[in-house]
Amino acid sequence: MNLKVDDFISNAKKWQPEMKQLRQWLLDCGLTEEFKWKTPCYSFQGNNVVLIGSFKTFCALSFFKGTLLQDTNGILSKPGENSQAVRFFKFTNLLEIQEMQTIIKNYVYEAIEIEKAGLKVQFKSNTELELVEELQNALAKYPSLKTAFEALTTGRQRGYNLYFSGSKQSKTRENRIEKHIPRILDGKGINDCTCGFSKKMPSCDGSHKYIRVEKS
Repeated sequence: MNLKVDDFISNAKKWQPEMKQLRQWLLDCGLTEEFKWKTPCYSFQGNNVVLIGSFKTFCALSFFKGTLLQDTNGILSKPGENSQAVRFFKFTNLLEIQEMQTIIKNYVYEAIEIEKAGLKVQFKSNTELELVEELQNALAKYPSLKTAFEALTTGRQRGYNLYFSGSKQSKTRENRIEKHIPRILDGKGINDCTCGFSKKMPSCDGSHKYIRVEKS
């Protein structure tokens, strides 16, 4: 048992009993307990299998390769429309978890077998990335933008597409795209540093907020 997980659960404002129960079952299944991304993480032979998550309205058990699980009970959810791998259980009380003990453990054991077999999630390639309509229109309108966007890594392309598609209003999506055209043309991802002072290059760590520009 990991001491950082002890602290995480004991200091949690909600879902302590639920997380304690999930934790015990994951350890019973033979997983190794770690603390990653500020949350309890459970692995098998060095490979991440599942996370325990604490949220405002629910606690969750998230499988890294959930899309490979058979989900014969049809109870796994996607964390987002563009999620290709992660699937999760969502719980709102301890009784609900306890009633699902057998099901939860079966899913965990299946996830372990996936790791033993060395199975991998087949992510969509660049050509299979379904771009939001407004971005498609912008790329068609500006050849130089299309060239720059296609030169970005898959992750950066997905990052932009996910951000642009996050708004329900077409006008807002168009405004977001227009605002980020200079970054795309400069070969930068949506979370990349542009000021050059980040200590986490190429990612942005917020250093630009502290740069003082002298007024002439």
